[in-house]
Amino acid sequence: MSIWFYVAIGILITIIIVLLFKLIGLRLSIREIRTTLTEILKSDTNNLITVSSGDKEVKKLCNSLNTELKSLRNQRLQYENGNQEIKTLATNISHDLRTPLTAISGYVDLMKESKDSTKQEEYLQIVENKTEDLILRTEQLFDFFKTLDIGVNIEKEEICINELLEEALANFYTIFKEKAVIPQVEITEQKIYKNVDKNTIVRVFENILSNVSKYSNGDFKVRLEDSGKVTFSNKASFLDRASVEKIFNRYYTVENAKKSTGVGLSIAKQLVELNGGRIVAKYEAENLIIEIEL
Repeated sequence: MSIWFYVAIGILITIIIVLLFKLIGLRLSIREIRTTLTEILKSDTNNLITVSSGDKEVKKLCNSLNTELKSLRNQRLQYENGNQEIKTLATNISHDLRTPLTAISGYVDLMKESKDSTKQEEYLQIVENKTEDLILRTEQLFDFFKTLDIGVNIEKEEICINELLEEALANFYTIFKEKAVIPQVEITEQKIYKNVDKNTIVRVFENILSNVSKYSNGDFKVRLEDSGKVTFSNKASFLDRASVEKIFNRYYTVENAKKSTGVGLSIAKQLVELNGGRIVAKYEAENLIIEIEL
């Protein structure tokens, strides 16, 4: 036989041996990944998967699994934090609703016992105030649960933001008048069109205006710029910079229900982001400033 035949056989045997070692290495790497992954999931640690193999594809697999592990941990952390916040929420709800109800019950008893009409009128006024407080807290609770599942279908189209903003302001005219709030409105004459879902943007504006009507203690300004940025500004001396940093947190209101900004802002943030926009809150000179860019 020709020497080339033996050379070919030798090359084939070498290739087979190399492939065999590579296969064994891959099997060991897979076993190593499986064992490490099982230990990580059982022990609930922050460790990541590592392998001794230098194979590029094995390393890519490792990186992909580690990315999924990090995502899983973040989701679990959010779930655990959510559970804790909901427990805190349940405690706060119990206290927030019990306080005005107890007061109402007590003053109703005093009204029954008192023969003094002046005192009865005084007690009645207190009951009315406590009833309004109870209604406000109930509305906040309702708004909170709406944030748990917005369930919105986005259908974008070219919408004139000027018209939406003017319509929303007109809808709140009577409410602002009753609250003695006089808006300073600056809307550009240039028609601003954005590709957004009309219903959700209307809801964003209404949530912010509702928040202003309930919690503003002074000046209120609205501005639509040529760039399309919408700015809402209202006096909110009860806030501070630390509070504003949490203003879009859906749990913020219930925990601070006596004087808060309302979970409508949490809903507004989610809706703006669903439309691909951006919303930020600032606190300057005792003014809460909310800026929206769509």
